[in-house]
Amino acid sequence: MYKRFSDEQLVESLRIGKEKAFEEIYLRYWRRLYAMAYQETGTKEEAEELVQDVFENLWCKREESVIKHLKAYLVVSMKHRVTNYIKSSITQRKYQEYLILNEIRQSYGTEEIVNFSDLSNAVDEVMKKLPEKTSEVFRLSRFENRSVKDIAQKLSLTEKGVEYHITQSLKILKDQLKNYHSDN
Repeated sequence: MYKRFSDEQLVESLRIGKEKAFEEIYLRYWRRLYAMAYQETGTKEEAEELVQDVFENLWCKREESVIKHLKAYLVVSMKHRVTNYIKSSITQRKYQEYLILNEIRQSYGTEEIVNFSDLSNAVDEVMKKLPEKTSEVFRLSRFENRSVKDIAQKLSLTEKGVEYHITQSLKILKDQLKNYHSDN
């Protein structure tokens, strides 16, 4: 019955608590929302969780939400969830970096910390000079520990293309950072 309903009719039915209307909304839009989430997160689990969050929120706020355009509402809701996920990931990464740096400070002397900081800054400067795609591939590979396959999917590249960008960035970094090599 609900398959023939327009989005507007589904939203009205949803507002009065019709579970079948909710199920139809889910069936119509979950794939699109999943694809959006997967493209940004790169993991099946995170994408599924974000889709679940969007639909859970839709159901919980069904009586109070004013939804004029269901598709747009769901897409915007997913964009907000993805943005929050990315912000959370960045915050978590910064906290992990803080913990590592704090451990380094406790383990090493001031000179080693200064050298590490200088090297880190030099790496950042070289990364800024790399071509955008090469820099992105290297960042995903080395800083986010993503696999070649994940990077290829996320950036719409071949696996060979990803390997090429990683090799190029390593060559450039090695050349540009030769003054920091421990043998010198």
